[in-house]
Amino acid sequence: MYTTRRHWLRKIFRGLAAGVFGFRLFPGGGRQASVGQGGEPSDPTSANASDSAESIPIVDTHQHLWDLSKFRLPWLSGVPKLNRSFLLGDYLESARGLSIVKAVYMEVAVDEPQLSEEAEWIIELCASQVGPTVAAVIGGRPARADFETYIRRFAVSPYLKGIRHILPGDQPQLWEKEEFVRGIRLLGELGLSFDLCPPPTMLAVADRLVEKCPETRFILDHCGNADPVAFMSKGRLHAARIDRPPQHSPLEWREGIDRLAKHPNVVCKISGIIARAPVDRWIPEDLAPIVNTCIDAFGEDRILFGSDWPVCTLTASLREWVEALQKIVADRPLGLRQKLFSRNAIRFYGLG
Repeated sequence: MYTTRRHWLRKIFRGLAAGVFGFRLFPGGGRQASVGQGGEPSDPTSANASDSAESIPIVDTHQHLWDLSKFRLPWLSGVPKLNRSFLLGDYLESARGLSIVKAVYMEVAVDEPQLSEEAEWIIELCASQVGPTVAAVIGGRPARADFETYIRRFAVSPYLKGIRHILPGDQPQLWEKEEFVRGIRLLGELGLSFDLCPPPTMLAVADRLVEKCPETRFILDHCGNADPVAFMSKGRLHAARIDRPPQHSPLEWREGIDRLAKHPNVVCKISGIIARAPVDRWIPEDLAPIVNTCIDAFGEDRILFGSDWPVCTLTASLREWVEALQKIVADRPLGLRQKLFSRNAIRFYGLG
């Protein structure tokens, strides 16, 4: 049954992938490489690649997918625009024409009893090799007594790269608890990472967690969840007719970013901020202070691109977000842009 289903999925999505991304999937899930003058496969991420934004391959390190016929996502009840299924075919359509070559799935906060089902589902999708999704960060509860059993069960999969547990609003002290720290240290022992996704006001708490777990690799999601409104000038706020207060102070966020960037085991995901921009009123320049601060703090070797699709569609399409970021970093060296959009992700997650 499993083999038959995998074959069926491959047959469908080979056609989709060829139409959307312009590559052809071969047995085993490999893609046909372009061939250079010497007859050897060429590396699209090489330093000799064209210096155009469109030529730089993209690895999306923050892809969400959910099937509401299979999973319950309680948080969607408060987000009507996202309260439907978003499947791989939808992602492929949204990515049409973009140079996305690989994607890393990010857990979607399913109802807690369904965590194992979600993990099984996405690992099966990765193994099927029917699309760009080649790895996964699954949900988990590091403070629970059964966490070691849970994570060791899935750690044997080569597709599993890490865990995320968004800090619950009603448990602000969770990351300080000894049992939680123990679970995060176990991830380091297993070669897995942990995604940090705190609000800007909790970056100091994230810093203390990282200090206690020096052998675990961490990813700071969404540029520390910075609010673009906090960085707009009075003139820009007036021109865009924005009258809501910022969600945090720029100084508090910058100090938190600088503290986390001092830890060599933390990387920063350039993602998510577009979903916090004012709907129909943002421009790429509104996001630039956040992006540039993170790049300068973490350096070119510790930054990763993430789409946060479909959450990004609250304010922008996947293409609009990619093109906005390309514009923001257009004056950066080609090598940095290649690392941001693909090379760092391939190295960090072992996607080669």
